[in-house]
Amino acid sequence: MNTQKILSRFILLFFLLVGAYMFAQETPTPKSYVAYKTSEKITLDGLANESDWQKAPFTDNFIDIEGKKTPKYQTNVKMLWNDNYLYFYAKIQEPHVWGTLKQRDTVIFHNNDFEIFIDPDGDSHNYMEFEMNALNTIWDLFLVKPYRDPAPVLNGWDIHGIKTAVHIDGTLNNPNDTDKGWSVEIAMPWKAIAEANNNTKPSNDFWRINFSRVNWQHTIKDGKYSRKTDASGKRLPEYNWVWSPQWVINMHEPEKWGYVYFSANSVEDPVTFTIPKDEKIKWLLFDLYRKQKSYFNKNGKWATKISDLIKNPVIFEAKTINLKLENYTGGWQISAESPYTQNTYRITTDSKLITIPKN
Repeated sequence: MNTQKILSRFILLFFLLVGAYMFAQETPTPKSYVAYKTSEKITLDGLANESDWQKAPFTDNFIDIEGKKTPKYQTNVKMLWNDNYLYFYAKIQEPHVWGTLKQRDTVIFHNNDFEIFIDPDGDSHNYMEFEMNALNTIWDLFLVKPYRDPAPVLNGWDIHGIKTAVHIDGTLNNPNDTDKGWSVEIAMPWKAIAEANNNTKPSNDFWRINFSRVNWQHTIKDGKYSRKTDASGKRLPEYNWVWSPQWVINMHEPEKWGYVYFSANSVEDPVTFTIPKDEKIKWLLFDLYRKQKSYFNKNGKWATKISDLIKNPVIFEAKTINLKLENYTGGWQISAESPYTQNTYRITTDSKLITIPKN
């Protein structure tokens, strides 16, 4: 190695040590999945017997929501799509399949359930939550913001035209035998779910999506299932098992959800999806959002300098990411320009991520 290269590397190392922050990703990389386009007619029966369903890959096994424990029972999901619907198939291992809730838009996670969360544009605002139980009872709602930033929850919002089916591999609500589990098949019309994404379908693009499964310890009384309680009568906490770990017991941090890439190819023509580098800049901004919240909780005011939160500039893969913090009456915003695309990304006081395309 020549002297000039040695000197250049020394200068870069010195700069990194004393004047910059090597980007240390605080939240681990989310899971990703490729959903393929299908031309088959999909019959919703909870079985997913169609050829494309059989060929479509399953997600990784679900893990505990905090990413630390392997769940007692296995859960996996598949996805397909066509011009009219986004399809989901979930296979849920469960030795006691039971459910009690029969009215739409009741709090379905008070039963064992399967849940889908969808944020089309990945800005952490205006996202959808869907839940269903083994009785094929559903709850669909629209959240303007995550619960951490108070805003209306539109419980009366419906995914119009949704189709769902459940298959029980065993017997429902029968405590006298051991079941294998249950599976669900769901068809969500693009016309309804694209409302939060300017009515566009994500062909050869990605959305932020996550899946959750709530599982309760149960008790049986007079031949009926119910949630188990402790000696004082307090219900025991539920288990939360998810596809892409949240690292906290909270599904409502959309920036941690997985990435689903919607390939226009058929399942017989597989593609590889790599999470774009700009997404890592977005993760950094959400980390800074959380740092600002912590700073406020500790000091009773917002930080006014980036250096209060992180050393600046940030170096990531030998690229400089300059951060800019601006305060205003009642709040703040932090911006970063991507060295890869020259897009600017901005996080605001209420955790909304704004994308400003390059000029």
